[in-house]
Amino acid sequence: MIEHIVFYMLAAVILLSALGVVLLPGVMHSALCLGLCLAGVAGVFASLGADFVFAAQILVYVGGIAVLILFVVLLAGSASDLVTRQINVQWLPSLMICATFIWSFLKITAYFSGIGAESAPAPTVRALAGAMLGDYAVAFELISVVLLASMTGAVLFGRRKTE
Repeated sequence: MIEHIVFYMLAAVILLSALGVVLLPGVMHSALCLGLCLAGVAGVFASLGADFVFAAQILVYVGGIAVLILFVVLLAGSASDLVTRQINVQWLPSLMICATFIWSFLKITAYFSGIGAESAPAPTVRALAGAMLGDYAVAFELISVVLLASMTGAVLFGRRKTE
C-alpha cells in the first residue's frame, strides 16, 4: 500500500515539474523544474529497487546535466534572453500527440494490470559490480581507455592554435 502512495506522489512531482519545464516563461525556472523532474524519476528508480540506476540518475542527470543547464542559463547573457514564450503555434498537434500517447499508455496498462511482481525488488549493485569486475573487467577497462582517448582528442582538436 505504501509503495502505491510513494509511486503516485513521485508521479505527481514528475508530471507537475515536467509541465513547469514546458509552461513556465523563465528559462531559469524551467531548468530548476527539469532538475526536480529528473530527481523524481530517480525516486521512481529507487522505489523499484534499481539502486544503481537511481545513483546514476542522481549523479549524471541531476548532478551533471541539470547543473550544466543552469550554468549555461546563468552565463547566457542579458536578463531579457532568459524570459521567452514557451508555447508556440504547434500546440494543437502536440496536444493531439500527447492525448494519443496517454490513451495508448492507459490501454497498455489496462492490458498488463493483472501481472504483478512476485517478489520484492532486490539490490542490483552487487551483481553489477561482480559482472564489471569479473567477467567484463577487460571490456570495462578498454571502454574507459577509449573514452579517455576521445576526451584527449577533443581537447587537442578544440584548443586554439597560437602563432
